[in-house]
Parts: sequence; structure tokens; C-alpha cells
Amino acid sequence: MDFKLFVVGTPIGNLDDITLRAINTLKEVDIILCEDIRNSQKLLKHFEINNKSLISYHNFNERQVAPKIIKLIKEENKKVALISDAGMPCISDPGFCIISLAKKENIFVDVIGGPTALIHAIIKANQSSTFTFLGFLKDKTLQRQNELKNLTFNTYVAYVSPHKLEQTLKDFALVFNNEIDLFLIKEMTKVFETTYEGKPLEILEKLNGNFKGEFTIVFTIKKPASVKVNKYKN
Repeated sequence: MDFKLFVVGTPIGNLDDITLRAINTLKEVDIILCEDIRNSQKLLKHFEINNKSLISYHNFNERQVAPKIIKLIKEENKKVALISDAGMPCISDPGFCIISLAKKENIFVDVIGGPTALIHAIIKANQSSTFTFLGFLKDKTLQRQNELKNLTFNTYVAYVSPHKLEQTLKDFALVFNNEIDLFLIKEMTKVFETTYEGKPLEILEKLNGNFKGEFTIVFTIKKPASVKVNKYKN
């Protein structure tokens, strides 16, 4: 018998972005693992997905819950889907633990793709087609500053929580002497999607204390322009 764990992408804002395959999968499974059951209930109700067993699965309980779910899949042949509050599980969201266990138990992991904030942001920022994803930047100010100092020449995408955004912009200004161009975006795919571009302190001024919402930041650390020397010049 083939056992499966379904990892399902959900919209990051606009509910119309969900795929038909995601809807059909969620309708077919017995159990849905939810990062926040209340948020997931709104999504499921919208698409008339009813009579499902919803189990809370988040960063603080996944090590305890994951083995129990694997047991349900293998011993009771339950069909299980994993979703996060928005976007793809495992991308700065819960999921890594249960997928690791599933692979060890030879359970096929079926990924049902969907939107992700980092891809949306990198496309709109238009800074580069190659990049490194940092997840959430470090929590502590000094750790975050050191993290930024240790980055090499590249384009980066990171998530920033609203209560850390002000200090994070100040950290960018300090580490890069306010000479780095940032792209900031929130409310992606929604009616009020908002972007900010400019130097760190310029964006801080534009925000004017409005730090509500989950932010994604894109920035490029550029190599210093090389100066060509004319060796024939006297």
C-alpha cells in the first residue's frame, strides 16, 4: 500500500490564487494539519470543504504531533494534508519535522504547489533573477547586525515581523551606512498591496510609524565598482 503525506500550498492573500489541485486534495483527505485552526477554518469554509478533522500543527508542538500523525498514516491509512496560514509549509513555516519523519518511514511526500511571498517579492523587486533566501532575520539587534555584516555580494530575500521592522531598517542603515537600496512589500496579492523602495532611512520616513502587516524585504549587496587604471597615462 502506498502511503502519502500531502503538503499543500495556500493563498498568501487573494483566495483566488489557490489551485484546483489544492482544493481537490483538501476535499479528499481525512485530516488537515493547520498552523492556526481558526485561520484555516476561514479558508476551508470559503471553498466549502467540510467535515474534516483539523489538528493544530505549529512550531511549538510539531515534534510531539508529527510522530502521532505518521502513525495514523501508516497504521490507519489516514489521508493527511499539511497547510500553513499562508503560502507553502516549510518556507519559514512548520513542516520540516513531519516531512523528515515521513521520508524515514518511506511515506511519499506529495507537494501541491502554491504561492510564496518570497517569489512574489523577488519578481516585483526586479533586482536579480538569482537570490538567497534568509527566512526571518535574527531576533536580537546585535545578532541581526552581525548577520548583515557577514553577508557576501548577492541578492537576498528575508521576512521581517512588524514589531521588528523599525529596528531592522535602522540596522541596515548602520551596517551599510544607509547606502543600500531596499525593496519592502506587504499585503501581497491583496487590494492594498503596498511597496516601498529606497534607502533604509528613506523607507523608515515613508512608513511614518505604520509598521502593521508582515513584511518581505529584498536587497542586493553589490561589489564596489572597479576603477580601471590607464597604465600608459603619464
